[in-house]
Amino acid sequence: MKISRELKTGVLILTCITIFIFGFNYLKGTSLLDKSKIISALYADVEGLVIGANITINGMNVGKVKNIDFNENYEKIMVTFSLRNDLTFSNQSKAQLYEAGLIGGKAIAIIPIYENGNVIKNGDVLPSDIKPGLTELVNQQIAPLQDKIEGLLTSADSLLAGVSNVMNYKTQNNLKLALQGLTESVENVAKLTKNMNQIVKQNERNFKGTIDNLKSTSKNLNQLTDSLTQIPFNSTINNIEQTSEDLKTIISRLELGSGTIGKLLNEDELYNKLLGSSEGLEALLNDLKDNPKKYVHFSIFGRKEKVN
Repeated sequence: MKISRELKTGVLILTCITIFIFGFNYLKGTSLLDKSKIISALYADVEGLVIGANITINGMNVGKVKNIDFNENYEKIMVTFSLRNDLTFSNQSKAQLYEAGLIGGKAIAIIPIYENGNVIKNGDVLPSDIKPGLTELVNQQIAPLQDKIEGLLTSADSLLAGVSNVMNYKTQNNLKLALQGLTESVENVAKLTKNMNQIVKQNERNFKGTIDNLKSTSKNLNQLTDSLTQIPFNSTINNIEQTSEDLKTIISRLELGSGTIGKLLNEDELYNKLLGSSEGLEALLNDLKDNPKKYVHFSIFGRKEKVN
């Protein structure tokens, strides 16, 4: 059986139409075969929310916005969206409109309440809430700051007006002279700083040598301290005390006349005897010196010389 060209063309056109419908609904975030629940929520303002925006629970995407339109009384805006059919939270859960990002538009976050009974079903209208976005928060913070800036500018204008009234020609000249003097002072300080830097650079080697000497001196002091700590001061002091006691004992014995030196110091008779012995010995030495033959006899041939 041969298929005619007209039949092929008709089938092709129907296929294209079907693909177009499915694609268009897919781009809108809907599907003809989808069995999701259709839920609604009422808002006073939905600026930034578009059809196809995400519906999330705890950041997870669970649906899409289907339609945005006024309610029956044209008082609020009804947003219709789809949810996965397997979700079973309460119909008292809140649908919060929030800003998904600076350029991401807005989305709806479901804040679920899990309780027995009142399970959400197709056609329910959830309580709504609007979470302030970043732009709104910034505006809330900037508004008071703007008022303060305006007041500050007003005060500044008043101050400048008062300064203009005070600053006459003479005062302006004095202020110029003062500023000129201040400039010269700053230049002088800069020159002084430059000269100090040059002096420091010129004497840097000397400074370095001085620091090295200080380090060496400190090292020597540390070594000296270590050496002093190793000296047995306690035993030395004990020896000095013992020596002092011995000297005291010797001096006491000398004062009492004990021993030869004590007798020599305290008894005049012994001193006189020693002095007489010394004088006799001195006389003997002098006589020996004057008359050696009288005490020493010797001969070349072994003959003794007669003594007269």
